[in-house]
Amino acid sequence: MKFPKPHTLKQIAEIISTSYIGADDFPVLGMNEIHIVEPGDIVFVDHPKYYDKALNSAATIVLINKEVECPEGKALLISDDPFRDFNKLTQHFKPFRSANQSISDSAKIGNNTIIQPNCFIGHNVVVGDDCLIHPNVIIYDDTIIGNNVTIHAGTVLGASAFYYKKRPEGFDQLISGGRVVVKDNVHIGALCTIDRGVTGDTIIGEGSKLDNQIQIGHDTVIGKKCLIASQVGIAGCVIIEDEVTIWGQVGSTSAITIGSKAIIHAQAGISKSLEGGKTYWGTPAQEAKAELKDKAYIKRIPEVIEQIKKK
Repeated sequence: MKFPKPHTLKQIAEIISTSYIGADDFPVLGMNEIHIVEPGDIVFVDHPKYYDKALNSAATIVLINKEVECPEGKALLISDDPFRDFNKLTQHFKPFRSANQSISDSAKIGNNTIIQPNCFIGHNVVVGDDCLIHPNVIIYDDTIIGNNVTIHAGTVLGASAFYYKKRPEGFDQLISGGRVVVKDNVHIGALCTIDRGVTGDTIIGEGSKLDNQIQIGHDTVIGKKCLIASQVGIAGCVIIEDEVTIWGQVGSTSAITIGSKAIIHAQAGISKSLEGGKTYWGTPAQEAKAELKDKAYIKRIPEVIEQIKKK
């Protein structure tokens, strides 16, 4: 998430009431999670296990809960609770704005696009040309939809990320300030839910087709011409490359990559990254041919035992 205009390190420290290490005028351009940070971004870290990863990332400002040696060319914001202060920055730069009408005046709707009754379209939404949005679709603020997109009834684009920190008193949610971006020629079925990015974008690639009742987690990127069948659940920060096929009721863990042209059979459980160009089945997902061959061998065990007994 980039800020509307550049800020200085001192200005950011004043917003969240923290001390800092670095020049007062050190430039701060935005804030992002570790997997998408760029120079000028703030990244937060609150566990020693991840200090090195954050300090050595592309981010040039690290919001951290301990005063450590500052890498050359970078700056530190010292906080007793980086998670809390990252949320403060999101609230400051991307505050929630309530709606008072079904289609915001700031929404931009393209030529020949049809919006059926009872839809909600939030602030700063962009919908391209020749789209068809069926009844009861909810499109949260800042969502971007390309041309020739069809979205069926009851689908929700842009709900908050499922991202929590456990506290003694309960769970504290990381506030979502990102977007959902749907590219051209996408078809999204009924009752799908696609969460917005925490600071970046959840992306549905050009020409991809989603069946009914699919959940896509925050910051996940789906490539071009993917097919995803009903009741699939994709966790956050997953990369699905081009032309992947995922059949019904598949579930995935977060922060993995599924390679181009992979095929995932129904009800598979994906626990790690998968190479492209192969077919997978089972839980944890394995190459289908090898897994089915193993099962064929297992079925022969009783026969083998009987043969042994006869000897």
